[in-house]
Amino acid sequence: MVGAGRVANIKGQIKRNRQNEARRARNKGVRSELKSRVKAAREAVAAGDAAAGDQIRLAQKRLDKAAAKGRIHPRQAARRTSRLMKRSTGETS
Repeated sequence: MVGAGRVANIKGQIKRNRQNEARRARNKGVRSELKSRVKAAREAVAAGDAAAGDQIRLAQKRLDKAAAKGRIHPRQAARRTSRLMKRSTGETS
């Protein structure tokens, strides 16, 4: 591993490292929330819950918002939304 445990000397690189760390923490929180929302929606659908529609809509909204802000790739958001919708309608294959 090249550069492991080394601290940058250059002022611009120090700033870049600080920015990257802040972005990493922000992205991690968003991705964690996405997983929670999608899991809740999946479980609501599996249980046949009446509020499953609301859970799916909220998960879809969060996925689209994360993609729009660049937290996840737009295709990943589309794929995850598609899988969620497919599961909710009971499609196979």
